[in-house]
Amino acid sequence: MNGLYDELRIAVHSVWNRRWLALAIAWGVCLLGWLVVSLIPASYESSARIMVRPQTVLSEKVGITAGERRKAVEQLQQSLGSSVNLERVVKGTDIGRTVVSEAELASAISALRPNIAVKADPTNESVFTITAMHNSPRIARDVVQKLIDIAEEENISGDRAETSKTLKFLDAQLEARQKELQDAEAKRVAFETQNLGMLPGTGSALTRMEAARAEMSQIDTQLIQARSAVAALGSQLAGTPRSLAGVGGGGSPLASAQNDLASMKARGYTDDHPDVIAIRNQISILRAQGGGAAAGGGGMPNPAYASLQSMLAERQASVTALSARKTALQAEISDYTAKQISQPGLAAEYSRISQDYQVLKTQYDKLLADREAIRLRGQVETETGTVQFQVVDKPGVPSAPSKPNRPLLLALVLFAGLGAGAGTAFALGHLQTSFPTAAKLEKASGLPVIGAISQMLTGAQREERKRKMKMFVGGASGLVGVFALLLVFEFIQRGMAA
Repeated sequence: MNGLYDELRIAVHSVWNRRWLALAIAWGVCLLGWLVVSLIPASYESSARIMVRPQTVLSEKVGITAGERRKAVEQLQQSLGSSVNLERVVKGTDIGRTVVSEAELASAISALRPNIAVKADPTNESVFTITAMHNSPRIARDVVQKLIDIAEEENISGDRAETSKTLKFLDAQLEARQKELQDAEAKRVAFETQNLGMLPGTGSALTRMEAARAEMSQIDTQLIQARSAVAALGSQLAGTPRSLAGVGGGGSPLASAQNDLASMKARGYTDDHPDVIAIRNQISILRAQGGGAAAGGGGMPNPAYASLQSMLAERQASVTALSARKTALQAEISDYTAKQISQPGLAAEYSRISQDYQVLKTQYDKLLADREAIRLRGQVETETGTVQFQVVDKPGVPSAPSKPNRPLLLALVLFAGLGAGAGTAFALGHLQTSFPTAAKLEKASGLPVIGAISQMLTGAQREERKRKMKMFVGGASGLVGVFALLLVFEFIQRGMAA
């Protein structure tokens, strides 16, 4: 312990003997260091905290998903550092007063970009901190406030420019698709009109041919039944007498039929009534047979014979009508078959035209639906915004620069100067071949030291030493005084800047 104490005493003594050199070096280092510190420009930092939360109620109703809302928040965060917004910041603050050309504007934007930071709060992803640094505290505050204003404008606008641009593009596409759709529809209608009845679908040739064949099958069945009925009625008519023998006549069958027809007309029957049609057919047959006079010299006409004649005429007329309809159907089927043989690619061409039309219609309907969805989303974003924007902490004017910390740097320079002076004096003490104590001399020489003689000073020497001590104390105090003046000047300058 005594050895360590002795070493300390020796080091202090070595420095004290060269105190003027140490003081000079301390002054030189401090003046140089304080000059360098004073030349470092001050940077003031202003910050604000904002909360950006996704809108979740109405956005989900129009199809804005949670991922899209988070993307909107990220875009808002990234857009604050874009060149367009930084240009608005430069022109909207006092920074733009010194900008007169495009080159100066680009330089101001480049200088501003690294001094702006937008960071998310690690504890709450909805909270962001906007920080700006500048050599003027007011400009730093104005930059942060301008960024907040830009963020609010972009949130309120709801990305109107992009929505409007998208809607214009969709309107142009819809107009083009509508014209193509109209042309395709006109082409399809013209093709259908030109080939009416020969195209697939309702009323096509194939459908009509199948219907005609089915109807002709029914007509064949009806013809068989009608012809059988005609044959049966013919047999009955052949075995039925025309008149009843021994019964007074009451007029000819033709007159009786005409009376029946007149009676039907009187009762309001129309010409299309089945009974009217039957009685007329009976009258025609009776007239063809010579007036329907009864055979055998005026016997009473047989009513059963007249009824059978009427039924036979009706069945014969039905056979004739069915035969005519069958002939017409056969001609129609033959005509359709001939057209299909002569135009085998008609159905394929119509299918291609219809497919083109359907493709265009599907595209048009999809574009129309997309346009309506984007228009609705644009209205939601414009009226309510996809995110909720709220300023938590407003930016303020900083009272002290964030960097450099001049008081600390000035103190460090002072300690560095004192250390440099003391270190230099201590090093020089070890370079010279003098021994501060007898023990050092004895250790270095290896010989015993008999004794040591202390320095004896006269009165004049003591006065001179006191005078020099006052000068040294004054020099050291002056160094500390300059340090104190620099600190006072620093705080005065901070107050003026604020």
